[in-house]
Amino acid sequence: MDKSFTKEPMLEMFIFETLKLIGQLEQTILAHEKTRCLESTVINEIFRIMHTIKGSAAMMMFDGITSLSHSIEDLFFYIRESGSDNLDYSKVCDIVLGVIDFIKNEVAKLGEAMEADGDPTALIEVIDEYLVTIKGNPGENTTTHSNVQLAESEKKYYIATSKALPDSKKKCYRALIYFSPGCEMENIRAFNIIHKLKDQAEYIDYIPADIIENNASADFIRENGFDLMFTSQLSPEAVEEFLLKEPFVDTLDLQVAEEGEQRIERLKTHKQIILEDDEPQDDNQAVKDIEKEQQYLQLTNSRQNFISVNVSKLDKLMDMVGELVISAAMVTFNPDLATAVSLDNFHKSSRQHRKIINELQDIVMSIRMVPLNMTFQKMNRIVRDMSKKLNKDVELEVIGEETEVDKNIIEHLSDPLMHLIRNAIDHGIESKEERDRLGKSPVARVRLEAKNEGGDVYIIVRDDGAGLNKEKILARVRAQGLILKPDSDLSDAEIYSSILIPGFSTCDEVSEFSGRGVGMDVVARNIEEVGGKVLVDSHPGQGTTVSLKIPLTLAIINGMQVKVGNAIYIIPITSIKESFKAEPDDVIVDPNNNEMIMVRGQCYRVIRLHRRYQVETNVVEIAEGIIVIVENDMRSVCLFVDALLGEQQVVVKALPKFIGKIAGISGCTLLGDGKACLILDVADLVNPTKN
Repeated sequence: MDKSFTKEPMLEMFIFETLKLIGQLEQTILAHEKTRCLESTVINEIFRIMHTIKGSAAMMMFDGITSLSHSIEDLFFYIRESGSDNLDYSKVCDIVLGVIDFIKNEVAKLGEAMEADGDPTALIEVIDEYLVTIKGNPGENTTTHSNVQLAESEKKYYIATSKALPDSKKKCYRALIYFSPGCEMENIRAFNIIHKLKDQAEYIDYIPADIIENNASADFIRENGFDLMFTSQLSPEAVEEFLLKEPFVDTLDLQVAEEGEQRIERLKTHKQIILEDDEPQDDNQAVKDIEKEQQYLQLTNSRQNFISVNVSKLDKLMDMVGELVISAAMVTFNPDLATAVSLDNFHKSSRQHRKIINELQDIVMSIRMVPLNMTFQKMNRIVRDMSKKLNKDVELEVIGEETEVDKNIIEHLSDPLMHLIRNAIDHGIESKEERDRLGKSPVARVRLEAKNEGGDVYIIVRDDGAGLNKEKILARVRAQGLILKPDSDLSDAEIYSSILIPGFSTCDEVSEFSGRGVGMDVVARNIEEVGGKVLVDSHPGQGTTVSLKIPLTLAIINGMQVKVGNAIYIIPITSIKESFKAEPDDVIVDPNNNEMIMVRGQCYRVIRLHRRYQVETNVVEIAEGIIVIVENDMRSVCLFVDALLGEQQVVVKALPKFIGKIAGISGCTLLGDGKACLILDVADLVNPTKN
């Protein structure tokens, strides 16, 4: 079973909320660093985020995150109270970003079912030293609450124990609890109280009832309080002490009555609990309870526009829709239907069936689509850190961040984009002195753009730096033996694309950022894994543009069926340049018996699929079959097949593990008649090192 399904709900909630808050904090810091001004609203937001993370981590007993969050909270408490006029903004940003990196690493460990055992001592010392500096009292102990005090004061809340002695008779309690403003995750804190209360009470009920299942309950509790009802043998003093010692409990309104004098009765309409005296009780209380529940239901309905869904469940849903597409094709194209006389009603019903399935498929695919804004925003940090270390002024311009792609593709984009941004700043952007000498703007610009084009998404990284040196690239690939074609046969695009070859590097020295011959080949490999391609263009003195062409989704593709003997193969439509009938005179055979064909002055290799995959066929003469030109990464080859059968939308499935990897094959699919066929990997076929 996928371990993501078995993760504890509270831990999963903590990870999700913490990563979300950390992301907000990082973007806030990066957005205000260059203005060299932290407004009061920004300081309050940073303080609130760290306060929330501290509370959540304390509740989950992650001491490292708690201690570090407490220290940074102390720093911004002082900044908020004393003002930010004399701050070293660069230093403050470095400190906060260091804290962010630490918390990210700890949360990543939790996501991998590891222990969050990082030691924040060094970061805490840096924070304390800076706090001493801005206070101007070097000898003063600056920690508002020392870490020892923090551990003692907050850990005592973790174990629900009570020293109160039980009364001889149960009492019925109703408690209205309000949590501290800004603590966040009120529903989780309410659940924590319920969990601890189970050992001390019974007949527990509360409003709202779905505090774990419904995130909107946190907003309701924040506005209306947490209404808790239970019976217990504890004394009122013990109950009050028990509830008030829970973290972030701000105010408590506790009502008590003997069980013999009061009873717990469920509201019939809304299934909630109220307390009634045997004597006539004010009907307004019941009305208030009903109004509160109605208010909560309205809040729930209004806040449930978005829900969090496990990605594995979406993957499973997509797989099932794919199976549905295949089964529908098997029914529609069943061979038994060929003998039927009249199928008008069947065809009418099948068309309606296909229409509904196509709509369902579009909906499921749209659910999986995720905007690129989170991935793009991460690049701000890369630009900031590299600009500072390389002493270059660089601004990142983001365009089209609302563009959506499949969730699984997004996971493959982060590393390639990071490499492209790093290369643009390290290699492309000139130094300040060089830009000044050339009359360029002192602030360099890197543009990160995304746009839809047909069934593909283009992600473009463009800089205004020096551009690529074609002669230097060509000399280096010759020296390293990475390319064998004569110079006259190489286009500018092919020369520029040489930077994608594994092992290529123009750096003579190894630095922190480059010089090891890795990076751009990682970009090409990751993008090819998701069925995309990398395009490189450059203009000397004006800059370089690297375009990533990726499909919207990986699950279902449009393919061309081609016949080879009794076998059928699928060629992705996006890889096909053209197809035509060839004449025997068009084929050229070199001394090594390799076949080539001339098309409008260009020479292409010919790959006979029946020979490559050892398929028996009667179509062996060039004039009898079809030539299909396919392209990948500015390279093309000709595939020789028996015939074209037509275009079809197919569901991509991985090859069974017992078969393993087959050169030139990316996966398989099922056709309407139930037969399995292979999907060609065009990137593998056009790579001359594998053919």
